[in-house]
Amino acid sequence: MPQIVLSSGPIDYQDTGGDGPVLVFCHGLPMNEKQWRKVVPLLKGYRCVLPTLPLGGHRLPMAPDADLSHRGVARLLGEFIERLGLDEVTVVLNDWGGGQFLVLERDTRRVARLVLVACEAFDNFPPGPAKAAAMVCGVPGGVWLLTRLMRIPSFRNNRKGYGGMSLRGVPDEIMDEWFAPATRSRAIRRDFAKFATSAPKRETLLAWSEGLRGFDRPVLVVWATEDRLMPREHGRRLAELYPRGRLIEIADSSTLVPEDQPERLAEALVDFLEQTGAEPGRHSG
Repeated sequence: MPQIVLSSGPIDYQDTGGDGPVLVFCHGLPMNEKQWRKVVPLLKGYRCVLPTLPLGGHRLPMAPDADLSHRGVARLLGEFIERLGLDEVTVVLNDWGGGQFLVLERDTRRVARLVLVACEAFDNFPPGPAKAAAMVCGVPGGVWLLTRLMRIPSFRNNRKGYGGMSLRGVPDEIMDEWFAPATRSRAIRRDFAKFATSAPKRETLLAWSEGLRGFDRPVLVVWATEDRLMPREHGRRLAELYPRGRLIEIADSSTLVPEDQPERLAEALVDFLEQTGAEPGRHSG
């Protein structure tokens, strides 16, 4: 897997290559690029780039002084895009919503579009059911405890936690992979805790959200009708927040739309891209 060393540490990523429009996919906590494994093969003619961000599922630790707050990781995402020389990028988010804050930074000329798929928004950082897990992560040894609890099926599959993120259920081998780095590395657990406890106060989050109104490029909001973590009204509010936002709702899905409804998500994504000038390339991988 390719790797690039950024200011905060090493980032590994997947890149399908090709000459098509570039889509950069971001994942949730503590996930990795496998979150999009069902969707990427459906996007023929597009170059899909999938960084493993330091949200707890990353394989190599960040520098001890790395800024792993939501804004810090958003800046790291911007640095990643710039260092790879990617232009006219469509940034695609699911679960983690902090990637939106990239457009609040000074230089966003490389970002042409946003696709926000059932993600954190407004003051929903972290989502309601995840607040307890964030509190656990703030206690010494809390991440270690969480990784152990995730081995217990009744805890892992609880509908008020990770078990509620997908109506279909995330395969055990994928979930094991997401939690493996924090299970084996103290430094990864440090990064996990740093990010998981970084959400600012409600007033700050809402002020940041207001700043997003200045992003005047196309935005597709895709919301799941049976999501337990992301309030349904947030989809509508996001689409209204962005000057060029539009909303699509997908039924029979929870937060992880790429897991529950990959075909419908891919179809909505391709329609949006084509309607906003990002036609698929002919020679893309």
